[in-house]
Amino acid sequence: MPRMPEKPSLFILVALTAIGPLAVNIFLPSMPGLMQDLKTDYATVQLTLSLYLVGLAVSQLLYGPLSDRFGRRPLILIGLSIFVTGSLICAMAPTITVLITGRVIQAIGGSAGVVLGRAMVRDMYDRERSASMIAYITLSMMVAPMLAPTIGGLFDEWLGWRYSFTFVLVIGAVVAVWCLMRLAETHDATKRQLTVGTDVRFVGLLKAPAFYCYTFQLSFSSAVYFGFLGGAPFVAINLMGLTPSTFGFYYLIVSVCYMIGNFTAARISTRVGTDPMILYGTAISLVGAWMLAVFYVSDALTPLALFSSMGVVAIGNGMAIPNGVAGAISVDSRQAGAAAGISGFTQIAFGAASSTLVASLLVDSAAPLVIIMAASATIAFAIHVAGSRIVVRHRT
Repeated sequence: MPRMPEKPSLFILVALTAIGPLAVNIFLPSMPGLMQDLKTDYATVQLTLSLYLVGLAVSQLLYGPLSDRFGRRPLILIGLSIFVTGSLICAMAPTITVLITGRVIQAIGGSAGVVLGRAMVRDMYDRERSASMIAYITLSMMVAPMLAPTIGGLFDEWLGWRYSFTFVLVIGAVVAVWCLMRLAETHDATKRQLTVGTDVRFVGLLKAPAFYCYTFQLSFSSAVYFGFLGGAPFVAINLMGLTPSTFGFYYLIVSVCYMIGNFTAARISTRVGTDPMILYGTAISLVGAWMLAVFYVSDALTPLALFSSMGVVAIGNGMAIPNGVAGAISVDSRQAGAAAGISGFTQIAFGAASSTLVASLLVDSAAPLVIIMAASATIAFAIHVAGSRIVVRHRT
C-alpha cells in the first residue's frame, strides 16, 4: 500500500465537498416527473430536496464537534459509508416515502464531506489563506454539480431517474475507497480537546457576535440559491415547458457563473480581504435577485431571463460564500470543526426553509420564487453591512 501523505491533496478535498452538491443537483430535472411516476404531488416530491437539506443541516451539528474531538478522517469514512447506503435505498425506492427516507440517509452521510472538508482546510491554513483555498476547492468541485443536472436530465429521459442515484452510488463508493487509502488526518491528537474546556470554548463561540454575523449572512445568501433550486424545476419545466434535459443545459449558466465568482474569490481574497469580498459578493447577488424581479413584473420572464438572473446571483454567491465560511470558522480556530458544523447547519437549514416555502406556494405563477429570492438577497446584504462594525470590534 502506498505511504499515506502528510496532508490531504486538493483533489481529495474537492471530491469530498462535491459529493453533497452532486446528489442535490443531479436529481433536480427529475422532480416534476416524479408526480406521475410515484403518484404524488409536487409539494411531496419537493420533500426529497427540502428533507435532504434538513438531514444535511442537522448532521453537520454532529460531525463538526465530533471531528474536533476524534479527528476528521474517521468521521469522513463513516459519513461516506452512510452516503452509499442512502444512495442504494434511493435507487431501489418503490414509493415516495422510501425515496424521501433514502434521501435523508444520503444527506446524513454526504454532509460529512461538506463540513469536514472545510474544517480540514482551516486546520492547514490561516484565515485569509483558508478563504482562498475554500474558493479554489469550491471552484474545482463545481464541475460535478455543474454537469449534474445535465447528466440527471439525460438519465431521466433515456433510462429513468433511478439511474441518477445509481451513478451517485458508484461515485460515493469510489471516493470512500480513495479516502480509506489516501486521506490523511489534519487534526492530530495534540490538538483535540478531550476536557471540559471544549464545552466552555464551544459556548464561547456561540456568544461571539462576529460568528452570528458571518453565519446569518451565509444563511440568507444560501436561501437565495436554495429557493431557486426549490422552485426553478417547476417554473422551467411545468410553467415554461422545458424538458428535463433542456433544464439541465440551462442550469449550466448558473454553474459557470458560480465558478466565475469562486475563481474571483480564489484569486483576490487574500489580497482584498475577507470582509470586502463578502460586501462585493452580496451586492452582486442583490443586483441579480432584483433583476429577476424586474423581468417578472415586466412580463419578460423567459427561461433565459430566469437563468441569467440567477447567474448574476451565482457570481455574487461564489465570491461571498467562501469568504463567509472562512470568517465563521476563523472566529475561534480551536473550534474550526464546531464552527463549520454550526454555520453549515444554519446555512442549510435556511436553504431548506426557503426551498420548501417556494415549492409550497408555487401554483401557476413564478411570484413566490421571485419574492423569496429578492427578500433573501436583500437581507444577506443588509446583515453584512450592519455587522461589519461588530466584526471589526471582535478582531480588536
